[in-house]
Amino acid sequence: MIYPYRIEQWKKRFRPFGVVIKCILFLLILLIIFLLASNRMTPEKRLQILRETQVPEWINVQLIDVDGASRRGEELQDVQDIVIHYVANPGATAQNNRDFFNSAASNVSSHFVIGLDGEIIQCIPLNEKCSASNWRNLDSISIEVCHPDESGQFNDASYQSLVRLTAWLCDLCGLKNDHIIRHYDITGKMCPLYYVEHPEAWEQFRRDVKSTRGFF
Repeated sequence: MIYPYRIEQWKKRFRPFGVVIKCILFLLILLIIFLLASNRMTPEKRLQILRETQVPEWINVQLIDVDGASRRGEELQDVQDIVIHYVANPGATAQNNRDFFNSAASNVSSHFVIGLDGEIIQCIPLNEKCSASNWRNLDSISIEVCHPDESGQFNDASYQSLVRLTAWLCDLCGLKNDHIIRHYDITGKMCPLYYVEHPEAWEQFRRDVKSTRGFF
């Protein structure tokens, strides 16, 4: 039989240990909060990374001229989202679109254009604004994708390059997959058309990006 006074003695004896354990748990929680906060990428750090990063060899760098319209030469404020577009010009190539951006007739651009053979052309430096997503040009990177027909659906070569490029950019900028958005999500414009009309295909694309991340 355990007498009540014995129980009280045990409680008094082990009470300091309980206080110590609570203090340790509290300190562990503070440490976790600190580590999470320190690992969060600030806008300044993100822009520094973008300024200093050399793009992979599978990207063809053909920067367009600074003209005050298609390319203003202004630095981004941050990168909060990767924005996906379609060129809305069936059959056009990546080179066609890049060259149009660089012409006097254009006041639009994107950071990247993906062609029908999966080629990727970079038109704007990673740390600069493009002219693709209205007010979100300040804090986003845009990708235009070519398509073979009026449906706006990307062929397999274009799609695979889009997945690869988007995954690399998300890893580079420290973005979660819910920060991959459509032009439609900003302005309501039907762009990229196929992914607006087929939201299930859009969600599959984001899943494919997620499964590809960490390999570049």
